[in-house]
Amino acid sequence: MYRVSVLYGHPENPEEFDSYYEKVHIPLAQRMPGLVRWTLTKPDRQDGEMAGVYLIADLYAETKEKLDEVLASPEGQAAAADVANFATGGATFVFGEEREIDLS
Repeated sequence: MYRVSVLYGHPENPEEFDSYYEKVHIPLAQRMPGLVRWTLTKPDRQDGEMAGVYLIADLYAETKEKLDEVLASPEGQAAAADVANFATGGATFVFGEEREIDLS
């Protein structure tokens, strides 16, 4: 599985960020063809270099090539362009292949 993690910094107005993200950005981004999973995490504690992250959005596709297609689509481009409309704390995009570790 390949994913992009979007790390949103603390916004100037968290309530406005949350409202815009839920009402505008999620519906816009849900139109992206080819995503197989999408998760959101609001960190409740942080240490080290990643401190200051307000929200983490993880978007998944089967392969790197498929994720590239998702992001290059008109819907992906529209969602990416929308980030500037609400991410007043900045956004960092981190790409990588996810590997699950067997705990048994």
